[in-house]
Amino acid sequence: VPTGNFGDIYAGYVAMKMGLPIEHLVVATNQNDILARTFNTGVYGLEAVVPTTSPSMDIQISSNFERLLFDAYGRDPAKVRNAMESLKQSGNFTVEADALSRMKGFMSAQRASEDEVKAKIRSTYQKAHMLVDPHTAVGLVAAEKTGALHSPLVTLATAHPAKFPDAVKAASGIHPALPAHMADLFERDERITQIANDAGAVAAFMKKEIA
Repeated sequence: VPTGNFGDIYAGYVAMKMGLPIEHLVVATNQNDILARTFNTGVYGLEAVVPTTSPSMDIQISSNFERLLFDAYGRDPAKVRNAMESLKQSGNFTVEADALSRMKGFMSAQRASEDEVKAKIRSTYQKAHMLVDPHTAVGLVAAEKTGALHSPLVTLATAHPAKFPDAVKAASGIHPALPAHMADLFERDERITQIANDAGAVAAFMKKEIA
């Protein structure tokens, strides 16, 4: 699962807890790899964010990761608060060994560099005649690095390649077209509704529109 703020992968974890037959979850990160480093070393440590072609994953504080920590720490909120306070004060914290072991029982993480992402976009098009966006390519790289599991390995495609046309074209030589239902998007009339800077006015507009 291409992962920045940990929302998609945490949703998969919740689905697994609810009974969806998932053998294992793989956190796929780009070169801003705080989550991969955490799973591999046990240390959640902040580093400088480097801009990449998968900007939704250029994150150092993955807020939804706290939710997984809560379960891994036996649903003890004090331990999570202590970890977050350490992160605020010193820029890092170490996941307790038992908690890390529990997480690694059903989840692992892999990292994809910018060069690997670009190569994966290109090779996916060459082999499958399918264009993928950089975030999806991160997931494909991570899947390849994970290797064989007992179950089929599924990679989530989290964005359309047309959302990142420059990166996709640089990697594949192909400019990704908009989906058919959006092909005339830039020729359509633009509609604007001005609303007062007031929460009540916004709420009233929303109620009117969805009625």
